[in-house]
Amino acid sequence: MSGAGGKSLQQALSELLVVAGRAGVADDRARSEALSLAAALAESAPGAPADWGKAFEGATTQDFFDAAVRGRRWRGAPTAVLTELIANGSAEKTAYAEALAEVASAACTLGEPTMRVVGNASVAAAAQLQAAGARPLQVASTPQPKTPEAPQEEAAAAEEPAKTVEELLAELDELTGLARVKREVHRQVAVLRVEKLRTEAGLKSPTITRHLVFVGNPGTGKTTVARLVSGIYKALGLLSKGQLVEVDRSELVAGYLGQTATKTAEVVASAAGGVLFIDEAYSLTAGDRGADQYGREAVDTLVKEMEDRRDDLVVIVAGYPEPMEVFIAANPGLASRFRTTIEFENYSDDELTDILTGLAEAADYELVPEAVEKFHEVLAATPRDSSFGNGRFARNVLEAAIGRHAWRLRDVPAPTTTQLRQILAEDLTEQPADAVDPEEPATAGTSDVTEIEQGEEA
Repeated sequence: MSGAGGKSLQQALSELLVVAGRAGVADDRARSEALSLAAALAESAPGAPADWGKAFEGATTQDFFDAAVRGRRWRGAPTAVLTELIANGSAEKTAYAEALAEVASAACTLGEPTMRVVGNASVAAAAQLQAAGARPLQVASTPQPKTPEAPQEEAAAAEEPAKTVEELLAELDELTGLARVKREVHRQVAVLRVEKLRTEAGLKSPTITRHLVFVGNPGTGKTTVARLVSGIYKALGLLSKGQLVEVDRSELVAGYLGQTATKTAEVVASAAGGVLFIDEAYSLTAGDRGADQYGREAVDTLVKEMEDRRDDLVVIVAGYPEPMEVFIAANPGLASRFRTTIEFENYSDDELTDILTGLAEAADYELVPEAVEKFHEVLAATPRDSSFGNGRFARNVLEAAIGRHAWRLRDVPAPTTTQLRQILAEDLTEQPADAVDPEEPATAGTSDVTEIEQGEEA
């Protein structure tokens, strides 16, 4: 990839569409996928939404973050279109992979590029090229700490004995902050437990909906709590499996009317016995897409499936507070089934500091006291609008600090263990101007410092 300072996103997108045309891929599909990939790579860069919008006429900041959610799966894997081209043996697969690599490179020009963006873009570009056989994957790998979102932890969890309600509630209580969320989940558990006991005792009991609405800004722990809720419901005997299936609009809506109902029903079937978590759920009904038949078809199918599977399915819908209110009110079937809303508040400075230091410890780093003080200064200077990443912001800061830490030690031939572990205050400041050789392209080597946690939530 050519790194920051190369082609603009508009230029890279135009070249991609030329290749897509030769490969028989619809412009809209190729454009949407490429814009989602670029948003996912640049999502942590200040000012990126505005620059991204220049390639997407009429786009809003919310559109940028919606696209980023969709594109995250391709930060380390080939995109859906490229996967199809490879599977079909298309003669354009290599050219398309190279065009996607240029899109990844162009993402580094959005907003104020950071080492994390460059590293993520390097990994994404290498993944596209490697999948198409364009060149060997040359990305240095670093063991990553396991997180609630990591696939390897999910696989390991499947082999462990099922946890009790008390153990899962203890895990919830150990999470940083979220006092209101913890109280509400504990209340829900108490209500559902008593309802179950009354039913077993032959007593009448009002039907209590188990479905939940999670509202809050990004990075406030919604996915993590949803996973714990799925385990709690299973431990209570309310769900047979307790798995969490996380989707967004793109995984519910198909390209043609009629297909959406089938696609949505299949997704719900995969969640049967567990929890279906729909992120950015309002995208099915809100904004310019509110009148589209595809979103309505998905919602209507979802309501029907929730009724048909009411004894062994829980649905949690999540997103920003105001759009979620509109979403629930848009369909009477939704309003009658989603009666409990849990608000995820922004983390305080102290809670974000706890998250930062916890992530550092998990990665075997140590923030010296001066670095912690510097982080408080960074927080004080950071606007807390709807685009603020909360726990994700803390992860971004740490990942950038790890990159600066590595650069600081570049000329130390044999650093001590203490030097290798300690993050200093200077590592939380902007990278020196000489950190990147302007004559050299960005390489995948920066990927060593990316993606401490690939999941959305802290």
